[in-house]
Amino acid sequence: MRPPVDTITAPPFPRELEWVNVAPLRMDKQLGRPVLVEFWDFCRPNSIRTLPYVRAWHERYGDDGLRVIGVHSPGFAPSFDPAAVRAAVARLDVTYPVVVDSDLEVWDLYGNQGWPARYLFDRTLTLVDYHYGEGAYDESERAIAELLDIEPPPFTPLRPEDAPGAALAPQTADQEGAYSGPYEAGGVWAVVSGRGALSANGKRFAVDGPGCLALLEHARSTAGVLELAVSGAATCHATCFTPGLAA
Repeated sequence: MRPPVDTITAPPFPRELEWVNVAPLRMDKQLGRPVLVEFWDFCRPNSIRTLPYVRAWHERYGDDGLRVIGVHSPGFAPSFDPAAVRAAVARLDVTYPVVVDSDLEVWDLYGNQGWPARYLFDRTLTLVDYHYGEGAYDESERAIAELLDIEPPPFTPLRPEDAPGAALAPQTADQEGAYSGPYEAGGVWAVVSGRGALSANGKRFAVDGPGCLALLEHARSTAGVLELAVSGAATCHATCFTPGLAA
C-alpha cells in the first residue's frame, strides 16, 4: 500500500538494542539503498507464514542493493527472551539483520499496528510502501523491484491463499491457551513453550522449546472440531487460526 504522503522518513534505531547477525545498524547509514523493515514474532503463525517471502527477497535482491531488516517485537511471553530470539533466528535460517525489540521501542517509533508488518523505504529513506498482515507479496516484490530498477520474476505463491485476488474466508479468532471446540480456518496452530507434547485430533506433536507449531492444515477454509491436549512440561499459550480459501 502506498502511503498517503511522501514525507514519512525511517526512524532511527535506539542505540542500546541488541542485534543478531550483524553489528548494531544505524538507519542513517542506509542512505543510498532501499530498506525493507519487517516486524515479526517467532511465536506468531502469521509471521512464520510470511517469513519465506522475506527470506527470498533478501536472497534475491541483496546483491542489487536491498537491505532487509527484521524487527523482532514480541507478542507472547516466550518471545520476550533475547536468547530465545537468537535461537529462533538460527533455527528459522534468518540470515539478514534482526534487531531485538523486547521493550517494543521500535514498534512505538513506527506506530506499528500488528504482526507481521513491512515498511519499504526508498534510497532517501522515505516510506514508499507498507503492508500489515499476511498477503500482498506480489505487490511488495514489485515495489522492491521498482526501487531497484529491475524486473521481478513472475510471482509464484507458496500457498493457494497467497495468490493475487484469492478469496479468503474469515477464520475463527485466536484463543487463549489450549483450545478445544469448533473452528473454521485454513490452518490451526499452537503457540508453545517448555518440554513435552501436544495432541491435536489424535496427532502428537513434540514440544522442545518456544515457538509455534502447525497442527492442522486444510486445502481450503474448513469447519471442524479441534481436540487439543497438552502433556509433560509443555505450555500452550494460545491456539491460533490462519486463513484459507473460501469454499
